[in-house]
Amino acid sequence: MATRLTITADRREDGASVVTAAGEIDLTNIDAFAAALEEACGQRDGATVTVDLSGVEYLDSGGINVLFAHANDIHLMANPILMPVLKISGLTDVASVESAGPRGD
Repeated sequence: MATRLTITADRREDGASVVTAAGEIDLTNIDAFAAALEEACGQRDGATVTVDLSGVEYLDSGGINVLFAHANDIHLMANPILMPVLKISGLTDVASVESAGPRGD
């Protein structure tokens, strides 16, 4: 059974793409997350895609790998509880990453 995850993809008024995920990203739903990012990045017209993970409580290595695959194309807003793993993985060194809350490390 798939882990709870909701994903939405929208365009802001300025045309920028935003992918928002909430729940947990793991092996059971990584394909849906990867497909949403692939589609948004494929339609980005040179603009950075905002990936809002402020509602994600768990991110496994598969999710981190998907983010690495799009590191040059995304601006990541992460739940503060994810910041340590994003730093340890090195994602913060290759992608634009910021904490979406006051506890940002």
